[in-house]
Amino acid sequence: MVDSYKPYISGITNYVEINKHHLEQAGHEVFVFTFGDLDYEDDEKNIIRSPGVPLADTGFYLSMRYSRAAKKLLQTMDVVHVHHPFLSGRLALRYCRPVRIPIVYTNHTRYDLYAQTYLPRLPEEVSQGLLQSYMPSFCKAVDLVVTPSAGMEKVLRELKVEGRIEVVPNGVDLKSFQSATPLPRGQFGYKEDDILLVYSGRIALEKNLPLLLESFTGVSKAVSNAHLILIGGGIQQYEEEIRSLIVKLNLADRVHMTGRIPYDQLPSYLAMCDIFTTASVTEVHPLSVIEAMGAGLPVMGMESVGVGDTVEDGVTGFLATNDLPTFTAKLTRLCLDVELRKQMSRSAREASKAYAIERTTSIMLKHYEDLVNESRPRKSSWRTRLRSLVEPFIS
Repeated sequence: MVDSYKPYISGITNYVEINKHHLEQAGHEVFVFTFGDLDYEDDEKNIIRSPGVPLADTGFYLSMRYSRAAKKLLQTMDVVHVHHPFLSGRLALRYCRPVRIPIVYTNHTRYDLYAQTYLPRLPEEVSQGLLQSYMPSFCKAVDLVVTPSAGMEKVLRELKVEGRIEVVPNGVDLKSFQSATPLPRGQFGYKEDDILLVYSGRIALEKNLPLLLESFTGVSKAVSNAHLILIGGGIQQYEEEIRSLIVKLNLADRVHMTGRIPYDQLPSYLAMCDIFTTASVTEVHPLSVIEAMGAGLPVMGMESVGVGDTVEDGVTGFLATNDLPTFTAKLTRLCLDVELRKQMSRSAREASKAYAIERTTSIMLKHYEDLVNESRPRKSSWRTRLRSLVEPFIS
């Protein structure tokens, strides 16, 4: 159950698509329940959409209920996995709890930092208080809470979430990244000895792209053959703001924005490059970083939950505190030290194996099976039978 799905692209949509595919390969039947354009033609089976109100051009649709057919189908599932706590999460409790379907919730997002980014006028104490009043009760109501990193488990504990939390890393289909053929550099006007830095992900406010661009301004002055490639898209207004900032920083000939690209082309883009870089501090467990490591790229990132759990400073890349001088100095060193990049490249590729989709899916599948076995037999109480009679009139 997700609040949004394709054609909207994010780490969560990629996670759901990849895991769905591998569970289906193992012989399981997987459905995705979401909101969106009912006329959109999905390229995969079992995508169940309910109508919603589009929120501008964000790719999100707002709704407080599923269609009757979607709800009826949902209530036949053996286990439900929720990836957003507010809309999908509440619907999971509303529709699945009465019929005793086990509910798994994975916390993918630093909602505390999102609030600070998108609601800057809201005092941090208020946003923290709201999360502390919501997350503990929601997590207590589901059967299993999963977090992709140990750092995020710590964040949930700070929000007063109690009870069982399992750490299960987000998986990546590493084969396509490990064996990718690099795109020809000349296709983009680059030379073979140019140093290509790459960021892949959404072009969004919480990704801290202005700091990345300001840092690259310093790098470009010290490394004349360094170029930065930004892969991904976002809300049009914010994309235009980033383009304007690139021009303002006099980086128009050194920074290239590709826009959205098909996911199956991403490995070849990454294989063409030398360094992956991100200034985001809101990641819980960044698939983009793991993908880059699988392609053999050393990573320059921020010391934060998610990135800090994934990148080993000085081994698979560099981590910097959230300040411009430190980030710029370490990124510049990575550009200039060829042998260090080669060493980190080998270490990054090896470290990425811990996140192979085959491994992480098997871990999650074991949790599913345990929950299903624990929930059987489902005894139908008088409350459950009564609700089943009343629900058609209230939903």
